[in-house]
Amino acid sequence: MDDDYVLLLLADSNLPTGSFVASSGLESYTAHGFLAHPHSAALLAFIHDSLHSYARTALPVVSDAHRVVAPPAESVDNPLAALMSLDAFYESITLNHVARRASTSQGVALLTLYTKAFAPPNAHPLASLIDQLKLAVRRGDTHGHLPLCWGVLTGTLGLSLDRAQHLALFLHARSLLSAAVRMNTIGPYLAQQLLLRDVRPIVNTLVTQCATISTAIFTDCNRQVADELPLDGPANTWPLGEILAMRHDLQHSRIFNS
Repeated sequence: MDDDYVLLLLADSNLPTGSFVASSGLESYTAHGFLAHPHSAALLAFIHDSLHSYARTALPVVSDAHRVVAPPAESVDNPLAALMSLDAFYESITLNHVARRASTSQGVALLTLYTKAFAPPNAHPLASLIDQLKLAVRRGDTHGHLPLCWGVLTGTLGLSLDRAQHLALFLHARSLLSAAVRMNTIGPYLAQQLLLRDVRPIVNTLVTQCATISTAIFTDCNRQVADELPLDGPANTWPLGEILAMRHDLQHSRIFNS
């Protein structure tokens, strides 16, 4: 499938992924009085910190999941087991229940999108793998987190890893700005201006910095020497954002589920 066309398809704001109901902690951040005037500067600071933390935690999972399914696929004996290991890893580094809830909701939506809209009409090994992953989520054997499912979806559709990483961060930033518009924090024109002028260099820089970070799940377990193991790995870089996101359900009224 043409890489450019897949990119346009997945960037469509009408894609039924459930991201419309998520603010990724922005609503709680605002309710706790952290979004001071001027709103545009404070919002940009939030986006900057949120993107940095998301890139460091989610992109390694996206990358490893993409490598499992995209040709030439990662050499693993059991792709489903490998994906479930990645899913369990992301569950363990996602520290609050609100972020977990939003992530699994959107992840399952991506799997459903593939099976109902993107799956080939004829039997295909990767389509079968996604069906098995979706069934495992339904059975409660795995969680179906967004970064994992994004890596699987983009890898299956043939989108390059670089573009899958770039689009993951772009869509995260766009969803934050979309939430800000619906909260009446900023207007739609300013949102597009920020996305074009201010968010773009942040996304580009983070993709460059985090593109090669791995979960190391597929690293040879026989390597016991510390110097042989990767020194750079997934990390949550914004504890304040994690704490405020955790308090989302404590608000008296809210319009987002995260």
